[in-house]
Amino acid sequence: MQTLKKFIGDKRFYLMVLSVAMPIMIQNGITNFVSLLDNIMVGQIGTEQMSGVAIVNQLLFIYNLCIFGGVSGAGIFTAQYFGQGNHEGVRNTFRAKFWIAAILTVIAVLLLGTAHEPLIRLYLTGEEGSQDMNAALRYGTQYMKLMLLGLPPFMFVQIYAGTLRETGETVTPMKAGIAAVLINLVLNYILIYGKFGAPRLGVAGAAIATVISRYVEAAIVIAWTHAHRKENPFADGLYRTLKVPSSLVKQIVVKGTPLMLNETLWAAGVAVLMQCYSVRGLNVVAGMNISNTIGNLFNVAFIALGDSVAIIVGQLLGAGKMKQARETDTKLIAFSVTLCVVIGAAMALISPLFPKLYNTTDEVRHMATIFIAEAACFMPVNAFLHASYFTLRSGGKTIITFLFDSVFIWVVSVPFAYVLSRFTNLSIYAIYLAVMSADLIKCVIGFALVKKGVWLQNIVQE
Repeated sequence: MQTLKKFIGDKRFYLMVLSVAMPIMIQNGITNFVSLLDNIMVGQIGTEQMSGVAIVNQLLFIYNLCIFGGVSGAGIFTAQYFGQGNHEGVRNTFRAKFWIAAILTVIAVLLLGTAHEPLIRLYLTGEEGSQDMNAALRYGTQYMKLMLLGLPPFMFVQIYAGTLRETGETVTPMKAGIAAVLINLVLNYILIYGKFGAPRLGVAGAAIATVISRYVEAAIVIAWTHAHRKENPFADGLYRTLKVPSSLVKQIVVKGTPLMLNETLWAAGVAVLMQCYSVRGLNVVAGMNISNTIGNLFNVAFIALGDSVAIIVGQLLGAGKMKQARETDTKLIAFSVTLCVVIGAAMALISPLFPKLYNTTDEVRHMATIFIAEAACFMPVNAFLHASYFTLRSGGKTIITFLFDSVFIWVVSVPFAYVLSRFTNLSIYAIYLAVMSADLIKCVIGFALVKKGVWLQNIVQE
């Protein structure tokens, strides 16, 4: 019974956790739900359109996580400065985030704006006819050119929303996210299908709707932050200068660079895994797209709880409460894994039903059903890995998280998928399951690192 108490909190503990996690969960849930509807709407047009959009979103995913990693590196310091009550420290971390995100966005626009066609072609390697491949390339190119216009507002949302969450304000980013996704949904319906007198734009309509919604979200978050300076003391004099103290720059480079590289390399690793799977045909790309879309919706629980680990544990470490940080972290990880056993079972149950919503072939639907069921089985594993990752990150152990996350995917998962997809006769289902099973090695490593307490550090101590 005493052992169980280590893993189970009281009512007050879960209310505190849910007060942080629920707004993030709701925002991510609504975002992913609308993304799901967006995906179904594009999927209603045809398989080639769906595949072209899926490939571009896989490439944009690398940029998204690159920005997330860049601002999160400085965000480790934001959470701990806030826990310390140092508002100037929070301002300086915000300015650091601005420079990091602006540089990454310029690089992404230049790279994806000029090299999108060869990058999309990497995924068009299966046995289907060249006509299907050319159509997927055409739709993907059209979608990419428009989506690049949405990168600047996405960048500002990440900077502002991240800082607000790290300083304890999770409701406003949630409200802005909800407003944006509702606008996205309505515009998707109007522009993809040409409703209410609007032209039928298909894939281009989906991109335009997403870009407009991102500008709305950025406007809401920025306006609220500066209009409520009492609740957000860091906003006072925020743009008085964009200079960042050299001592903080050095700390962010040391702690944040591995984190940014980690997110970027991990996302690139996921994109390469998809490319390995795509060798087995364009149908695999379509099936994986359907599976990942519903998977993203179910994953919001453990992703929000991982963010909660970073915020709650980070603030406790900044306040020097090491014992409480360890106890809280153990209960948070246990809660996340237990919750995801239930959520994974629910996802497995709907696996035969969800693919029927798409206007695609029976083969693609069958593939998607099996991919969804396989992903559902590994949800508790992913919950543990995610919470362990954010535990290590909250204490500034970014070199370890780099080895734990992106080095693992490139050294183990990618070579494994490459060899299995190209040099064996295994089915795509067996390959997908085998590659996910390799993550069990990470579970053992993560358990050892968290238990050892290498992450129990205050990195903003005066």
